[in-house]
This record gives sequence, C-alpha cells and structure tokens, in this order.
Amino acid sequence: MNDAANTVHSILRLENVSRVYKSGGGELTVLDGVQLDIAPGEIVGLIGPSGSGKSSLLHAAGMLERPSGGEVWIDGRPGWELSDAERTEIRRNRIGFVYQFHHLLPEFDAISNVALPALIAGQKRKDALMEAARLLGVMGLAERIHHQPAQLSGGEQQRVAIARAMINNPILILADEPTGNLDPDTSTIVFAALSELVRSQGAAALIATHNLELAKYMDRVMALDHGKLVRRS
Repeated sequence: MNDAANTVHSILRLENVSRVYKSGGGELTVLDGVQLDIAPGEIVGLIGPSGSGKSSLLHAAGMLERPSGGEVWIDGRPGWELSDAERTEIRRNRIGFVYQFHHLLPEFDAISNVALPALIAGQKRKDALMEAARLLGVMGLAERIHHQPAQLSGGEQQRVAIARAMINNPILILADEPTGNLDPDTSTIVFAALSELVRSQGAAALIATHNLELAKYMDRVMALDHGKLVRRS
C-alpha cells in the first residue's frame, strides 16, 4: 500500500468479505475473507481469470449485492448496517460505476448523457450541464459534447461514460473492465484519462482489468486467487 493509504483514512474498506453461492446441493466460495483498504487518490487494479470473483467483489464494494459475510465500509460508514435508502443515496452520489459496455442513452448527446446522474440527484440543469461540459473537456471531448453516441468512436463513448461516472463528484470509482472492448492504443488513452480524473478529484478507485499493461497507472495490483485477495505489485 502506498504512503497515502497508510496516513489517510480509507475511502473503501472491505473487512473479511465472503461470498458463497449455492447450487445443485453444493456451495461455491468465490470470496473468502477478503481484506482491502483504498485511500483517497489511490488506484487499485483487480485481476484474476474469468469466474474468479472480480465482479462479485465489485458488486459487494458498490453495495449492489450483499456479501455472505463481512462488512463493506464507505468513507467510514458500515454499508450493511445502513438502511436501503442510505445505501441508495451513497450509490447515487458517492460511488461512480464504469462498465465494459458504456450503456449510453442513444437518443441523448454526450453532454446530456453525462449530466443525467446530476439531474437525477436534484442538481439544477444549468449547473449539471456546465459540470458535464467541464468533465468532457478534461476527457478531451470538448468538440464532441453535442454528438450522439452513434457519432462517437468506441474510445470516445467510453470516455463519455467515465465523465458520467464522475459527474456527482464521487469519492469512489468502481470499474469493471472499462477498456475491455477497446484496442490497445485506445485502451491506454482511455485509462490514462480515467486515472487523471480520479486523482485530480481525490477519489479512490478499484478497477478490474485483464490488461496488465495498464498496471503502470495503478498504485497496487491485487489478484483474486481461490477466493483470497493477494498483492501482485
């Protein structure tokens, strides 16, 4: 763990998190006592083969799926001791999700796609659009803000999705293979933009990826190995 993680409180803490699936009369353990702390401004990579539990770990970290055991702490708050309404508020305003498939709304232009979560959170339209334009500028898309997704390249669409994830100034970014559908050169551009935005806003990030070439942008790389989380670099 880097120096920041040692001196600053954790944005995300996974404390003895387990996940067991029952099927066909048996049990499959995909997470087995996972421990993890991520500090503000820290980017942690998550690797492991398909089926190793990366998505289960991200779902638990984002309070999308209750783990079989253990606790998830977001900025010092124990997630599974909170009410459903409190968890929903944290997911909406404090966590940004980025997926392999960008899930942009095809009928909206880039700036409207980015502004949407802020509008849902109750922000004034003028302020939401202004912040969306700023984020798209940071992502190198200042000239593309009024283009619809079909008019953008795959890498541009993913950068729009990243800007959308950051619109509510989240303290935590959870990304599941955010460059999985992109070619190597575009992956590097998109990941560099993501890491710059995460660090500039002082967020913490947990990013699942198969692309080990992106490790240079991360503070640590953790691997899931038979349900255990172990450091790789």
